[in-house]
Amino acid sequence: MNSIRNVVRVVAIANLSYFFVEFFFAVRIGSVSLFADSIDFLEDASVNILIFVALGWSLVARKRLSKFFSLLLLVPAFSVLITTLYEINNPSTPDAISLTAVGFGALLVNFSCAFILAKFRQSQKSLVMAAYLSARNDALANVAIISAGVTTMFWDSSIPDLAVGLAIGMLNANAAIKVWKSTEH
Repeated sequence: MNSIRNVVRVVAIANLSYFFVEFFFAVRIGSVSLFADSIDFLEDASVNILIFVALGWSLVARKRLSKFFSLLLLVPAFSVLITTLYEINNPSTPDAISLTAVGFGALLVNFSCAFILAKFRQSQKSLVMAAYLSARNDALANVAIISAGVTTMFWDSSIPDLAVGLAIGMLNANAAIKVWKSTEH
């Protein structure tokens, strides 16, 4: 149990740390996809902190916490919607090199988190499994951010960034629905 708790603590710290990096660059270069992913890092840090606390709780208490998780997953989706609407009304192309580099950094963080959580993904602790799946899926979103950055190097447009940002928001909304439904059984 202590090794699971230690891993979840490390994952929470990594997510919180990279939230600050990604949020700074999202605001600096006006990137919807980095903003969406930074909020996702903050949400992942919060989830991992809650997992750290809840590992010893009863099944009923963990189910209640899962419902709270599903609501927490909606935060990035709503924030992306608001940011996207702002960007549509005030279009600007984010710096492609910064977008790509920060996306690559996020990929490294998420891949590392998924790697250290992989040892516990078959654990009876479904909360830890959720943290692993989240880190793995976030790494895939980071590949999309990198692709948007590379595309923007050749096409001076905010559309790739907007598309990836919206996709990340929709993934979070879909995850929230799935987590909510899983607690109803």
